[in-house]
Amino acid sequence: MHQTVRCLAVLAAFSAPLHAAELIATVRSAQGTPAPDAVVVAVPLEGAAKAPPKPLRTDVQQIDFEFVPRVKVVRVGTAIDFPNKDKASHHVYSFSAPKRFELPLYTGTPLAPVVFDRPGVVVLGCNIHDWMIGYLYVAESPYFALTGTDGVARIAGLPAGSYRLQVWHPLLEGGEESTRRQVSVGASDTSQQSWQVALRPEVKIPRTRRPVK
Repeated sequence: MHQTVRCLAVLAAFSAPLHAAELIATVRSAQGTPAPDAVVVAVPLEGAAKAPPKPLRTDVQQIDFEFVPRVKVVRVGTAIDFPNKDKASHHVYSFSAPKRFELPLYTGTPLAPVVFDRPGVVVLGCNIHDWMIGYLYVAESPYFALTGTDGVARIAGLPAGSYRLQVWHPLLEGGEESTRRQVSVGASDTSQQSWQVALRPEVKIPRTRRPVK
């Protein structure tokens, strides 16, 4: 009898609806224009529920001599493949402190992914094609999103609790510390937050070298 009651309780727990909050974040430049490719992160504070990590293997492709996507946000511990979809060889590397690595001249996909096991910003480059620049934001929190062309990012599945919100962008003036704020959300809440940030003018390196065939 007691075992039957316990089984029913377990089934009820699994069948009960899960209530979680959603964060809708809008990021605009100082001029008021949408800021795409901005990373928005919600870091749980003490006492906030933790969520299981997002999938820990993904990729950053090389297409038409560019990193695709140009900006990507992943959880600490994520393994990333760097498939080369171009006919020419690439030499992918990073000198950034969170992850220094090098994938010597190659085509196709290297056999082993690169594991990003420390938080921070990793700038990607190609030793052959100088204009190829990409960015990885490696987050300690499992709650993050990237803004689209409209400057809006949505983080769903936030357990009720308190969070530190922060924004990062490749062209952000100063550090992301200046964007930090604390919010508390309840179950099934929808929190709307907005930022207006100063962005540096983007300086693009021209394609001065013909792709190596």
